Amino acid sequence: MTFRWKVADDGEPALFGVDELLAPERGTGRLSGLEFLHVTAKRVLNQVPEQSRAPFRWTINVYRGCTHACAYCFARPTHEYLGLNIGEDFDRKIVVKLNAVQRVRAELADPRWGGESVAMGTNTDPYQRAEAKYRLTRGVVEALTERANPFSILTKSPLVIRDLDLLAEAARRTEVSVNFSVATLDERVWRATEPGSPHPRRRLDAMAKLAAAGVRTGALVAPVLPRLSDSPTQLRAVVEAVRDAGGDLLGIGPLHLRGAVRDHFLDWLQGFDPLLHADYLRRYADGAYAPKRYAEDLYARAGITDRPTSIYRSTR
Repeated sequence: MTFRWKVADDGEPALFGVDELLAPERGTGRLSGLEFLHVTAKRVLNQVPEQSRAPFRWTINVYRGCTHACAYCFARPTHEYLGLNIGEDFDRKIVVKLNAVQRVRAELADPRWGGESVAMGTNTDPYQRAEAKYRLTRGVVEALTERANPFSILTKSPLVIRDLDLLAEAARRTEVSVNFSVATLDERVWRATEPGSPHPRRRLDAMAKLAAAGVRTGALVAPVLPRLSDSPTQLRAVVEAVRDAGGDLLGIGPLHLRGAVRDHFLDWLQGFDPLLHADYLRRYADGAYAPKRYAEDLYARAGITDRPTSIYRSTR
């Protein structure tokens, strides 16, 4: 198999360059059915292009692919670019940057590094199941904490509480936020759309523990799925639960369907509910985004009068 990340230095755009692609490793026990593609990365701190509308300039993603297996995940095309497919490969073949901690320590120590805030969880979950095995996210957080370098984390996993002691120390030294993606509390919708992710109530429990420890935390309610998770009752339940956990509402956003993700999600939806599939074809006939009026109406449905300014523009 030829991986396109290996051409990072030949003038072609690439997600990241690697010094070496090592032999893959099959998961065992609770990780059975997964395959870990070990690489050594040339860089771990990634600068977001200036033309990007993202509200952050630097990111770290120690993994590629995600075992949460969310049907709507916007990051799926990153696997297609590497020569893998955006479906089962994205869910089960996880790229692991084995030298991420060593690289980030070296990059933070570089005199040219200005100490800018770093966002984690922008393209893959830093606390997905692989993190229990490799502990790379913890190592990166340790390196950032030692330098008092500000950072943010977005996750769907209560595994983040494993590192509560470290995160609380980081919050005492610099600006830190640990936030959660909580699209719905509806059991049927969660199980159908995020089959590999931890229960959203467990994320809220983790949020409460972070808030109690003095770590700034909150939730991004996205993507909201038309006619699946967008009723006033569903939305208000999420907003109230976030507030009860001591978190801030970062934003509410509808599903967007770009590129190959559109076909992947709509194929899934056709099997899940053919009538709803036909409805989505009409709703998204003119583009990747829901109508602006619909997006604004979600706040009213959730009982929100003062619309927050989200620190994130997209979700996994």
